[in-house]
Amino acid sequence: MMWPRSESELVELQIQLAARRPPPWRVPAGWPMMAACFVCFGRGARGRGRAGEPAWASAALMRGNRGPVATALARGETGWPYEPGLLALREGRLLETAVRGLPERPEVLIVNAGGRDHPRRAGLALHLGAALDLPSVGITDRPLLADGPPPAPERGATSTLLLEGREVARWLRTRARARPVVVHPGWRTDLDTALTVASRATRRARTPEPLRRARKAAREARAAR
Repeated sequence: MMWPRSESELVELQIQLAARRPPPWRVPAGWPMMAACFVCFGRGARGRGRAGEPAWASAALMRGNRGPVATALARGETGWPYEPGLLALREGRLLETAVRGLPERPEVLIVNAGGRDHPRRAGLALHLGAALDLPSVGITDRPLLADGPPPAPERGATSTLLLEGREVARWLRTRARARPVVVHPGWRTDLDTALTVASRATRRARTPEPLRRARKAAREARAAR
């Protein structure tokens, strides 16, 4: 799948992706091979983000929430200013490069982005999974458009996030009394599968372990430039 180079191309592709219904993926028994990816940008940039900023992307490969298997890095520039709903133009290519740099293909991919909680129901977590032909799950700190009450304070508690009356994501409390994360179904995953992946991937930290390690590696690469 080619990455669009304009807003109009991306919007058209997002509409197409949202309408597709590929075969659903289910979490296998045991510990699946998981990857996560994260991108960070140059420090000191003005405003919310512009095109051409330096960017560092990392992908981390793990067996469930156990020890790391490998990481891969990719350095480049942002392809678009920061605009909610259009993140694929800004960072999609770089994230794909990082994931493809891993020595082994994961069974599922965790992305620091949304899925159906999106103006056209096809956020970057879904888009990147489709581009890589990998089941994908999104993890974000907050919803984009959806709304719903926070979950109960105990670890593992969830609550519904609705967009125009439809459940598109869920809050998940990954640590007791810590701020919850938003879990998004992506490519070939539904809400229950996405929650299973997020829960299995979480260790002691609030963020699922593969995503935490990918974020750490990207920030370390930026610091070492």
